[in-house]
Amino acid sequence: DPGVHEEVREEQTDSLFDLSGIDPRWIRIVRPTIVAGGELTMQELEVCQNPVTKICEAPLQLKSNGGTLVIDDFGRQTMPVDVLLNRWIVPLEKRYDFLNLPSGKKVQMPFDQLIIFSTNLEPADLVDGAFLRRIPYKICVPDPCREHFTKLFDIMAPKLGLIVEPGAVDYLIETHYIAKKRPFRNCQPRDLLLQVRNYCVYKNQPKRVTPKGLDFAVENYFSMM
Repeated sequence: DPGVHEEVREEQTDSLFDLSGIDPRWIRIVRPTIVAGGELTMQELEVCQNPVTKICEAPLQLKSNGGTLVIDDFGRQTMPVDVLLNRWIVPLEKRYDFLNLPSGKKVQMPFDQLIIFSTNLEPADLVDGAFLRRIPYKICVPDPCREHFTKLFDIMAPKLGLIVEPGAVDYLIETHYIAKKRPFRNCQPRDLLLQVRNYCVYKNQPKRVTPKGLDFAVENYFSMM
């Protein structure tokens, strides 16, 4: 699937072996990372056939084999949590899955990827102990301290093509966090910088992070919070 898989381009070198007989349908890819959020449905976990072309599309867990599958906002899917867990409780333990084809045939496929369940809900309220035992590592990601919060701006700004003016982040923290007793969140540096970038583009201004731009971003971002 070119939407989620990136082919590894190998350099053409002189070889003693004749590679012309290799089936071109098989290619090497970069380990995939697939993210599914609250929009995840049970249909995406099964083989789906296009009624017009009759072409079958692999489910998310098969596309992510050899890579990482992230279930974001776990517990907020449209399907009940227990339905999703019952679907994967055996594959998580056995490392293989059974898929139903449109013909009615059932095939065994590898279930070999790193699965990450990400949630801001209490895990004990979502799943029972039997399923938690099949998730061997639980990592709590706490709110960042001031130092880490500032560092996130340093990391994200270049990725968004922004230049941070000296003192701009300190102004943000003192004015809109410390004074307002607002807690730091790991997602906020990225979200606020996106607001600043859009502000600069709309105003046809240089992409710089300034106190004025941050004032706009905060007013817009926290308007309903």
